[in-house]
Amino acid sequence: MLQTRDAGIPGNRPHILVFQPQRLPPSLAMQPKNPLNWMLSEALDQLTRAERLRQQFGRQDACWEPPIDVLETEHELLILVALPGVNPDNVETVIHDGVLVVSGQRTLPPELRNARIHRLELPQGRFERRIALPLGRYAISRFVMDGCVALRLAKS
Repeated sequence: MLQTRDAGIPGNRPHILVFQPQRLPPSLAMQPKNPLNWMLSEALDQLTRAERLRQQFGRQDACWEPPIDVLETEHELLILVALPGVNPDNVETVIHDGVLVVSGQRTLPPELRNARIHRLELPQGRFERRIALPLGRYAISRFVMDGCVALRLAKS
């Protein structure tokens, strides 16, 4: 707390400022650094920086999953993936560790990118769908069927 005191000189009466320390309540007093809090704060900062770098330079994760139907006969699995407006040649299909991975991207056609959008319900961007398959070996073929990319997995 600052207080003024008369310096005892007649005339202008200059004042001397005197500082008298005052105790702060414990909640406002500066606490010594807690090592655990410091370590957690540093870890969160590192995670934030890593996430920014991953978003900037890393692989883009899928932002949506297309709906599917899976049907099985004696000789094949038929998988219908609802992807209206997506060229089947731009759809990647891979079987890895017994899981069929269907991925690709839906984007607006170039001539519509500057159009005024009134409603946009079909998801845009990167998609990926993972489908666990029954044990076996499969030969994949694809075709278009009523706005769906159809995958025929012939059992061998």
